[in-house]
Amino acid sequence: MGAAGTIRFLLDGEIHSVADGAPTTTVLDWLRERPGRTGTKEGCAEGDCGACTVVLAELAGEGVRYRAVNACIRFLPTLDGKALFTVESLRSPAGSLHPAQRAMVECHGSQCGFCTPGFVMSLFALYRSDRRPDEAAIRHALSGNLCRCTGYRPILDAARRMYEYPHDDGAAGERELRERLDAIRVAQEKRLDGAGGRYVAPTSVAELAAALAERPAATILAGGTDVGLWVTKRHAVLPDIVYVGNVCELASVTRRDGFLDIGAAVSLTDAFAALLAEYPDLYEIARRFASPPICNAGTLCGNVANGSPIGDSMPALIALGARVLLRSAAGRRELPIEDLYLDYMKKDLRPGEFVQAVRVPQARAGLLLRSYKIGKRYDQDIAAVCGAFAIGLRDGRVASARVAFGGMAATPRRAPACEQALAGAAWTAAGVAPAIAALASDFAPITDLRATREYRAQVAGNLLRRLLAETSDGGTPASVWGHAG
Repeated sequence: MGAAGTIRFLLDGEIHSVADGAPTTTVLDWLRERPGRTGTKEGCAEGDCGACTVVLAELAGEGVRYRAVNACIRFLPTLDGKALFTVESLRSPAGSLHPAQRAMVECHGSQCGFCTPGFVMSLFALYRSDRRPDEAAIRHALSGNLCRCTGYRPILDAARRMYEYPHDDGAAGERELRERLDAIRVAQEKRLDGAGGRYVAPTSVAELAAALAERPAATILAGGTDVGLWVTKRHAVLPDIVYVGNVCELASVTRRDGFLDIGAAVSLTDAFAALLAEYPDLYEIARRFASPPICNAGTLCGNVANGSPIGDSMPALIALGARVLLRSAAGRRELPIEDLYLDYMKKDLRPGEFVQAVRVPQARAGLLLRSYKIGKRYDQDIAAVCGAFAIGLRDGRVASARVAFGGMAATPRRAPACEQALAGAAWTAAGVAPAIAALASDFAPITDLRATREYRAQVAGNLLRRLLAETSDGGTPASVWGHAG
């Protein structure tokens, strides 16, 4: 099989080539079964516990970017052109421990040890990426790792202490890695064909459209944070996969015609960074969306294209008036993001069509914007209700309103009756009360394992009250919520 059918990546500086096997082989399974890297553990097989955390390095401008990802739901062919680091990679040739490992030992950050390699790899990614992290950055970096033994305090101590130990690969080491990555840079479409399935990784939008025209029923793969679970949890067989991650045209965020265009291969980490630069008030939903390993792998367009009714990004994007750019071999079209969703997990996508970009209007002055997520846990949980509000005020009254919710219907949806009731209303508790009541006309939520329908209905109204409490000049929280306790 020629170069076009060979995946190449670095592990400990050595090139590994893969030209056979199932495209859905996970990085975790390959590591444990082929090179015997058993430090990478399987805990949940769905990207929640962090025991499988590894670090990927890839070229980024003139440097190298290091990011933690979950090996349990990452398909092996997507490593093409990247460098892979496992916990075994960290020990120096002389046998000394990496500062992250040494700090974990000295701070007693490990007890049973099962989760420890994953924590170490999250710390390694932080060490490589941020030389002066504050407490919030440290906690966020570890938010995708679970430990049942230590209570986390000694692990946080280790995160602070590791910076006391310099680990100097030196400029020469970084330059060598950059040169090795440049030598395996992906320059052409890759195809793997075999009994394990068919994998196509185009390098241009035209090639991507052609691949999907050829196999319109193929599974489109971006970060794999949803698709990976189809394999690990449902044991799904995916005979055809088309991967978008090698299409450079889709890996950028651009500004044009008053919109922020976020391409289909832009990670959630980079997409949220761009969105927060425009809309800092989206900080809560960006931070609570998922752990760093999930956000480093997953994509905003993938979340939008998946179309889950509890997808965290869609309510905010709908409230902002975002649009989706769709592409196929037949051409392109554009539509408001809310019009993409027809019914439960049913989208207005034609055969061979894919989401090329999400187009988000650039910020305008005076907009009250919030997106709130309500779940059983603060971190790393699926929302019971996610509400988003974009309110324009003029002279104390609502001049414009876009309200959207997830978890309240079969699709992420706007709340037209609520918006109509808000139009022209005073931005006071009395003024928004009819809009809260109107939510009963917009939604008839269901009861499931995450919340009852009564809870969802009450929370939806309370989120509008919360927005008012946070932004109203005239009322106190007690007057807004209608009670003093």
